[in-house]
Amino acid sequence: MVTVQIGDELAAILNQEQADAPIERVALEMIVLELYRRHTISSGRAAELLGVPLYDFIKRASSLGIPYIDMTEEEWESEMRFINSL
Repeated sequence: MVTVQIGDELAAILNQEQADAPIERVALEMIVLELYRRHTISSGRAAELLGVPLYDFIKRASSLGIPYIDMTEEEWESEMRFINSL
């Protein structure tokens, strides 16, 4: 386990984010969501780290503007060409 010390000001901000959740939980969620947003971890791994069902994680990430499917237009077109070739 790693301990991270944060100042009172940051703790107050984190407490405002989700007043009903412990600061440690809010910080963990923010770290995991950022790792997911950066494509460092998968949605499945993120859900596992947070101890929530995948669907709940996807809903939470989406509510924060982090898309589940994050493709460029070129990637989407490539996927569509592949699907249409089947």
